[in-house]
Amino acid sequence: MKFGGTSVADLERIHNVARHVKREHDAGHEVAVVVSAMAGKTNELVSWVNQMPTVTGSNAPFFDAREYDSIVASGEQVTSGLLAIALQSMGIDARSWLGWQIPLQTNNAHGAARIEDIDGGEIIERMGAGQVAVVAGFQGIAPDNRIATLGRGGSDTSAVALAAGIKADRCDIYTDVDGVYTTDPRVAPSAQRLDRVSFEEMLEMASLGAKVLQVRSVELAMVHGVRLFVRSSFDDPDATDSAAGANPPGTLICDEDEIVEQQIVTGIAYAKDEAQISLRRVADKPGVAAAVFSPLAEAHVNVDMIVQNVSEDGSVTDMTFTVPDGDLGKAKKVLEAAQGDIGYEVVQSDPGMVKVSVIGIGMRSHAGVASTAFQALADKGVNIRAITTSEIKISILIDSDYAELAVRTLHSAYGLDKEAA
Repeated sequence: MKFGGTSVADLERIHNVARHVKREHDAGHEVAVVVSAMAGKTNELVSWVNQMPTVTGSNAPFFDAREYDSIVASGEQVTSGLLAIALQSMGIDARSWLGWQIPLQTNNAHGAARIEDIDGGEIIERMGAGQVAVVAGFQGIAPDNRIATLGRGGSDTSAVALAAGIKADRCDIYTDVDGVYTTDPRVAPSAQRLDRVSFEEMLEMASLGAKVLQVRSVELAMVHGVRLFVRSSFDDPDATDSAAGANPPGTLICDEDEIVEQQIVTGIAYAKDEAQISLRRVADKPGVAAAVFSPLAEAHVNVDMIVQNVSEDGSVTDMTFTVPDGDLGKAKKVLEAAQGDIGYEVVQSDPGMVKVSVIGIGMRSHAGVASTAFQALADKGVNIRAITTSEIKISILIDSDYAELAVRTLHSAYGLDKEAA
């Protein structure tokens, strides 16, 4: 069971989480719990670190990443201890665990470490004896024997890794929504909660704008075959029975083989704050793409959609691609510095774009999915700037003014709207 920051935002909510854990424990399950810091606490800790150079009069905003990790990991330590106390007050044998006590071993990339190994032996033994393990998420132990954090959103990754390490039957991700929806219900009120989503679909949805799960956690779940169940921590713990055979409200993320009846399209995702860059009249010769994208990669600019149009005589090409809005200035500076190597005539840019994506494993075996999207948007007067596709995804770049209209239009076009009561 994993609970995020909003689920443990204050003492009352931590007590509510304890009731959820007690329900599973009383149903006869062996339970491990992973918790985030209280909502807003990690941001506060990070701000304290960032303010120290000003307080100390340092000329450079530099700090030791190992000390940064020691500070920002403390939020989860507090939450795990408080939840263990709450469970103990209910008569449940519970014990808090920090990442280094498991141990959850990471690499040496402090602040953005990756998990390398988990020894779940002692936790499995304690769980078998009826003890609930309450684990501080977001952290592990690096080869230098120091605390290492996994990057923002790392508690989801901690939970999936722990589930894999102890061979759990399922990893329940408790959040402030009651599952994964066909699109954002705030944009399309007709969105429906999905009963099941494949790992591949969830990975695409998470990477393309859906905020329910962190991308790294879905990748890890897919690699290790850890079934995830997204559910709400705000449901009444006494109203959802977790005895054998019960079906609590939520969404199961699982292997494609577990989904008997596959929909053609599962959901519509969208990502704001995209910027489009176009290089006009670039010499069409071997190595030109490397000359464009290698300097951007070295500057840590994440390039997404790429479209290339070659002239009729094949001598020049136009190259269009997208980057995050916040990286637009840096990307333009990199491209201007590399103009001699690239050989373009002019660079054009448009900030504030939106990427809308149609996702579904059923696309593999159905024709006409793309044309449905293009016709639906054309009927609404939505101009498409760029298109990219994969086996289970179509992504379309449009002006931000049309974002909500495009999401609702595509949601309806693929029959995803829930029926009126």
